[in-house]
Amino acid sequence: MKAKAYTAAGTARSGDYELPGDLFDGTVNEAVLHQVVTAIQANKRQGTHSTKTRQTIRGGGAKPWRQKGTGRARQGSIRSAQWRGGVVVFGPQPRSYRLQVPKGIRQLAIRSALNARAMDGSVVVIEPLSLDAPKTRTIVDLLDSLDASGNVVILTDGLKKDVYLSSRNLQGVLVRPWGEASAYDLIWSDLLIIEETAFQSAAEESPEEER
Repeated sequence: MKAKAYTAAGTARSGDYELPGDLFDGTVNEAVLHQVVTAIQANKRQGTHSTKTRQTIRGGGAKPWRQKGTGRARQGSIRSAQWRGGVVVFGPQPRSYRLQVPKGIRQLAIRSALNARAMDGSVVVIEPLSLDAPKTRTIVDLLDSLDASGNVVILTDGLKKDVYLSSRNLQGVLVRPWGEASAYDLIWSDLLIIEETAFQSAAEESPEEER
């Protein structure tokens, strides 16, 4: 599987870049992607919603009217669920929405997301970005040269603070070190920009991880 190659300035290079076969094998597991993305979105929920119950609502201690003889239905409290300003029956209470996903499933989802973007032609490989200081104009010029539109994710070779600071105030642009982007980040992107040295670093680290 191949991707278009560019310089750090956004100039097209001759020939396409051959993506690593161990990551880009053309396999997209949609079920795993759905499971992981659902878990990521669920884990973002605070779960602080809360409604009043009969134990926590204030007022309604006195009986509205006597039990018999009025011709109306019997009532015990003006804070019952059928009254305006009353409690909420089976309303939401504070809870955790957190879902646990095994590490192997998360890694499979990331590979599936990478393959999905590569098969769509939404992956480009660039030379390493080198900035002396944070400068948003450099990233803007790069995106303009690549005709980037929509959401863009830039995967750098390790943590590059200047690249992150140059991009953080650009809407729809996300910078992540290689290996730290989630499956949701990759699926969210319309264009995936990867530094070519990130593949080399990943290949060097993989034997250590197997041990």
